[in-house]
Amino acid sequence: MGIVNVTPDSFSGGGARFDADRAAADALRMVEQGADLLDIGGESTRPGARPVDADEEWRRVGPVLERLRGRVEVPISIDTYKARTAERALAAGATIVNDISGLQFDPDLAGVVARSGAAVVLMHTRGRPDVMASHAMYDGDPVGEVLDELAMRGQAAAMAGIARERIIYDPGLGFAKRAEHSLAVLAGLRRFHRLERPLLVAPSRKSFLAASLGPLPPAARTWGTAAAVTASILAGAHIVRVHDVAEMVQVARTADAILGAARAERAAPPL
Repeated sequence: MGIVNVTPDSFSGGGARFDADRAAADALRMVEQGADLLDIGGESTRPGARPVDADEEWRRVGPVLERLRGRVEVPISIDTYKARTAERALAAGATIVNDISGLQFDPDLAGVVARSGAAVVLMHTRGRPDVMASHAMYDGDPVGEVLDELAMRGQAAAMAGIARERIIYDPGLGFAKRAEHSLAVLAGLRRFHRLERPLLVAPSRKSFLAASLGPLPPAARTWGTAAAVTASILAGAHIVRVHDVAEMVQVARTADAILGAARAERAAPPL
């Protein structure tokens, strides 16, 4: 999943695509490089980010969606927690809603998703981006707590009429988690298969990588991202959300080939 941030203040490369023509061109390039999905967002959700209203969000993402209409065959995801933005994006060709709040921030979003038949990514977080760091407290088993809280978000989605087969889960690396929590979640990713739905993992350039890499700027964390993407796929992630598509396509395909070989080895009869 290629990341297309149409914002002036994203944590990585903020402002680089704050232009519809540039953002659409970059999205098309990502597809050429091998992206299987595109994720388009108009509001930064980095720690401490300030929210924007639905009208401003649409002014950013709407023109990009229009420029991509009919020009890409891969699914398009709208990265939003707002019902109004999601509804307009789905009408403009998006087929997935990627909600960082897991249907918690806007009570109308679940209904929009249910009525549209779109897929939805339910991500784990606690609190909005400007305060989520203060909620990064876990009692000895962050993986278990994140898993339980995601399961509850899935139950809420089902109660709102969203079909189970349209749900994707994201454990939310970096959201309401200190570096040690994100690393623990990544290390324990196999436990999330208990949810019995596809898993999306988004480690790209995130600050938890600095725990091992040191104080590198986000754009210099490519190799750390590659290691996290590999770990995600070997643990069974179905989708990895990344900035550097060309590089991570190679990483993902190699990791997937290793995973396939491991499965074949396990299935081989004993000598």
